[in-house]
Amino acid sequence: MINISETAQAHFCKLLANQEPDTNIRVFVVSPGTPSAECGVSYCPPDAVEESDTVLEFNGFDAVVDLESAPFLEEAEIDFVTDQMGSQLTLKAPNAKARKVDSDAPLAERVSYMIEAEINPQLASHGGKVTLVEITEDKEAVLQFGGGCNGCAQVDVTLKDGIEKQMLEAFSGELIAVKDATEHQAGEHSYY
Repeated sequence: MINISETAQAHFCKLLANQEPDTNIRVFVVSPGTPSAECGVSYCPPDAVEESDTVLEFNGFDAVVDLESAPFLEEAEIDFVTDQMGSQLTLKAPNAKARKVDSDAPLAERVSYMIEAEINPQLASHGGKVTLVEITEDKEAVLQFGGGCNGCAQVDVTLKDGIEKQMLEAFSGELIAVKDATEHQAGEHSYY
């Protein structure tokens, strides 16, 4: 579920040496499955471990994950990196904002997951986002643009050269086109 690098494990062991005996770490997601999801790590004293928690054993400590956070921490990575700016703990959880779906899940679920996990993070820098409206019988994904994408002069480029290209490659044979259902109106919210 979670990969913790050897340098991060050594860092956690050093930090835990100053805590009460048998204290471990807790890895969690606040607001999992939403665009505002945030991941974190904290100390976890032995009396804070719940029966429903998943306990992952590492070298010298355990990582404890609550039931709600667990599916959103699939493929998460924790590392401890040192560079010219100093040392820092990094936590990457690609599935925190959207729960990973199985490869045999319905097409609409897989497309929605791709939108949340890959496409919306790219659009977020412009204050934009997209949602899946439907997948038609003609194998077309119909998207609704929002935020800074609504009314943006570059929306056609974003759709055709970015989103459609990514989706048709990822869902080859299952999708043949990506369409925009948005009635774009330029305004103060639009990004140029």
